[in-house]
Amino acid sequence: MSNGLFITGTDTDAGKTVVAAGILKLLREKGVDAVPVKPIQTGGIPSSDGLLASDLEFSLATAGINPNQDEKKLMAPYVYNPACSPHLAGRLAQAYPELSKINDCIQKLLQDHQAVVVEGAGGIMVPLNETKTMLDLMKTLEYPVVLVSRLGLGTINHTLLSVQALQNAGLNLIGVVFCRTQASQPGNEFIEEDNPKTIAQFGTVKVLGNIRYIPDLDASDDKVWQCFEQDLPGFENILEVMGE
Repeated sequence: MSNGLFITGTDTDAGKTVVAAGILKLLREKGVDAVPVKPIQTGGIPSSDGLLASDLEFSLATAGINPNQDEKKLMAPYVYNPACSPHLAGRLAQAYPELSKINDCIQKLLQDHQAVVVEGAGGIMVPLNETKTMLDLMKTLEYPVVLVSRLGLGTINHTLLSVQALQNAGLNLIGVVFCRTQASQPGNEFIEEDNPKTIAQFGTVKVLGNIRYIPDLDASDDKVWQCFEQDLPGFENILEVMGE
């Protein structure tokens, strides 16, 4: 049984935010009091309350959660203005992300909630400061991991290297979710059909689902998330790990 889940990706724009938000919504619909955490957000959105973490805002809207400002700060402890790697954003702000602070924020959230769904930034080996990477954060938290990957040409190498890194680190990799972040290119269907099978075989890993492309994604549109649940048959594996 785990009180946390970590959503990581093969790289930037692999679909982590959509998968994290969808899993969070499904967990809450199953009665799990789970809340989102975006430990590090770059490219923050200016607002009257300071920089907003757009990925966190999307997950909150999807799950219908309206936290107060103190709790929201725990959910997004590090938000930077420039859209770049966390280590570079931290260097420019003269305030690097600290793994201990992220863990402390999560533990405070868990005093009032049953579980957290943590969304990483970029890929697994993205630097957070001068010595630590996203993988180090995952090892610190020790939560089961869901890897989000693209479906099309080029994904085999990126995904298998990511799978290997997670497995070598001793983390519990529940499986891979493939996410279409853009419409399929005509004629590539045979590639997209084979890639998940090849990755499952060579990575010795489960394929949890294949999320269809969702144009004009609206976080509040329940029809979108009904399709998401259909595309994620491996959600049962996630529920099992979360102890439900």
